[in-house]
Amino acid sequence: MSAAPRNDLKIYDDVAARWWSDDIRWVRTLRNMVPGRMKWFDQQTDWPGRSVLDLGCAGGFMAEALARRGASVTGIDPATDAIAAARSHAASEGLSIRYDTGVGEDLPYPGACFDRVVCVDVLEHVQDLAQVLAEVTRVLKPGGLFLFDTINRNPLARLATITLAEDVLRLLPRGTHDPALFITPAELRAALLTAGLTPGPTTGLGPRGLNRRGDLTFGPLPLRTVIYMGTARKAAKPPPTAPGSGL
Repeated sequence: MSAAPRNDLKIYDDVAARWWSDDIRWVRTLRNMVPGRMKWFDQQTDWPGRSVLDLGCAGGFMAEALARRGASVTGIDPATDAIAAARSHAASEGLSIRYDTGVGEDLPYPGACFDRVVCVDVLEHVQDLAQVLAEVTRVLKPGGLFLFDTINRNPLARLATITLAEDVLRLLPRGTHDPALFITPAELRAALLTAGLTPGPTTGLGPRGLNRRGDLTFGPLPLRTVIYMGTARKAAKPPPTAPGSGL
């Protein structure tokens, strides 16, 4: 039997019609990660009235969590069917969320238009990390904040996310990730600085227990060995030069 293709992003469109049905275990796992992410993200920023881009929003789990906190949310993802599912569900919930189809390497937005960019379960899938981060910097307002998570690259992370999560426990479809695209914290820090973003705090993210259905629940962890979350900030505008200063 041939091996499953790696970094297979078709999985999001394949299950789009059932994204919010709660009957697919791996989709429930993605949904269960949102509260754990938000528990830490909420400590890093405030949301009410903020213009927020959910970069790589898939069917809208994170976008809806942000909207319920009072943010003005735009979601973007290349998975057309998933975007349609996200748009339909938001409408059924009475949530005003804008959804667009597109990729992180070429965001269809003017510069300096978002207060916050949130990007979870995405950076380890993109083809051009530097270009994605450059686009994040471009669309952030001066002083804006980038909040993200991604997967570390080391043998333990590969064991947890590929061997266990995909092959043994089937928490994710086989082929979801390509371990070659995983990113160490040091690599990401360097890439953020190159893009013009100042790295902030980081922490781990991982399983914290089981719910009544027997699914994993998630929350912040001190170790960044497998999944880690972080922030980075775009510099605020420099103060205007005083007349006659000669600068």
